[in-house]
Amino acid sequence: MSGLLAVRPGNRPAALPWAPAVLLVLTAIAYPLTDDGGAVRDAVSWTIVLLGSTVSVVHATVSRGARTGAGVLLVTAATAVAFEAVGLATGFPYGEYAYSDDLGPTLLGVPFLVPLAWLMMAWPSWLLARRLTRDVRAGRRRPARVAVAAAVFAGWDVVLDPQMVQAGYWTWAHPQPGLPGIDTVPLTNLAGWLLAGLVLMALLDLVVARTAIEPLRTGDGAPLLVLGWMTLGGALAHAGWLGLPGSAVWGVVLAVPVLAALTAQARRTS
Repeated sequence: MSGLLAVRPGNRPAALPWAPAVLLVLTAIAYPLTDDGGAVRDAVSWTIVLLGSTVSVVHATVSRGARTGAGVLLVTAATAVAFEAVGLATGFPYGEYAYSDDLGPTLLGVPFLVPLAWLMMAWPSWLLARRLTRDVRAGRRRPARVAVAAAVFAGWDVVLDPQMVQAGYWTWAHPQPGLPGIDTVPLTNLAGWLLAGLVLMALLDLVVARTAIEPLRTGDGAPLLVLGWMTLGGALAHAGWLGLPGSAVWGVVLAVPVLAALTAQARRTS
């Protein structure tokens, strides 16, 4: 019976995560072309997050089984609500901030959209870190993977947070000091994301280790497309349409070492 209930990777089409990933890219292209602050842009934002979180859950399920997909969903959502609720109540670890009513219903003060955004970001970050650290010595690979995944996770937010502040979804009580070129988001936010990322990635690593079904039969292309487009595509939108040159530059700067590492890795493999 347990064999019937398990969703093995080979039983689902490998192309399944690609549909929401491609729709996300098309929707993200529409974001800077919509009216600033309007209901249409809010709908586009919701759609992007819903599609991105769908890519993460579907890919985790197709590639590693239903238990992993459920684990990624539950662990990420619980961690997000815990960190965000504490952050709203105390200002730790991100700094003092407040959400607007535009994000809709909340749980413990945390809009439902926020855990979904974490889910959109977390799984691709873990997958990219897995690739970047696969040549690390076996005894050090897990801590390296967790650390790199946390850094990638925090790097996403360097690009995305100024865009969300511009849209009015949340505001910072003390936005200074910030990264050079970004004057609306404090450095404490980056520190908070690194801490939250370390906790979340350690938990996701444990979830995968205890639940994943082998062998893997699905590539990581769909979630990595989401990660790449939301970072580099986001940087392009920030520079060309949204008037956010600082975060655009940071998106490129943070992407360069990752692309260089992947290129070097590919050359070694070939």
